[in-house]
Amino acid sequence: MNVKDAKIVFFGFGDVGYKCLKYLLENDYFVLAVFTHDFDSHENNWFNTPESLAKEYGIDVYKPTNLKSAKWIRKFKYINPDLILSLYYRNKIPSEIFTQAQLGAYNLHGSYLPSYKGRAPLNWAIINGEKYTGVSLHIIEETFDTGDIIAQKKIEILPNEYVADIQTKVAQEALTLFKDNLDNIILQRVQPKKQIDIKDVKASYYGKRTPQDSRIDFSKSAVEIYNLIRAVSYPFNGAFFEDEKCKYILWKADILYQKPTAPAGSIINRTPQALQIASLDAIIQATKYEILPK
Repeated sequence: MNVKDAKIVFFGFGDVGYKCLKYLLENDYFVLAVFTHDFDSHENNWFNTPESLAKEYGIDVYKPTNLKSAKWIRKFKYINPDLILSLYYRNKIPSEIFTQAQLGAYNLHGSYLPSYKGRAPLNWAIINGEKYTGVSLHIIEETFDTGDIIAQKKIEILPNEYVADIQTKVAQEALTLFKDNLDNIILQRVQPKKQIDIKDVKASYYGKRTPQDSRIDFSKSAVEIYNLIRAVSYPFNGAFFEDEKCKYILWKADILYQKPTAPAGSIINRTPQALQIASLDAIIQATKYEILPK
């Protein structure tokens, strides 16, 4: 089969989904249809969407909330795809659909599997103080992010990097991984590797995050608070705390390693340049912050 003749159904969202679909379309791969979804109500709209790109190219776009219905199973039998690709698509693709693709179904996940299966893997990795994250291209199974690995790449997380910095690296490596393996997937020249065979990586699963998960708990250590601030800063909604009158959003911060004399959560000093708050074991100094009335 000529790789450009393979009939592809694309499931995708996010910056990575957009970039991978753009690569397919600009290089004349045969994309039959695009399945995607809308932003969550609390999300910032900070990236171009696969939906907008598909419409530019006149490709049919579908946004079902649940694919496990007779309607969509019949639809896929009619479409008859050779290949299913899932790039940061959030909804479950049932086996009644993904098994219909003769060349298989593959997902690109934003972690170094088997660690950080599930939602928001990059945010969780930073929150937990990990030294690396990654991207993994794997076979789709009935359960999320458990299929055999086609290829993967580790990505370093530096102590002073924020989520936007790392997201840029992740998107670049994800696109490279996708481009480097796409033709071999279509030509059936890949050698999948079981996740249990990946050494020195602890399997883990994390769920969806909500805005309330970004509330700062000042009973935690300064390092834990600092990691939360890094993990949910722009383009996300920011780590925050509140008092009786105001909501404080911390976008960037440092740790001052001195024992605070005030109770944890107390504002020690506030200037336009910095906001200092006591934690249990040190002082959080926010160098970029926002104050909103409640």
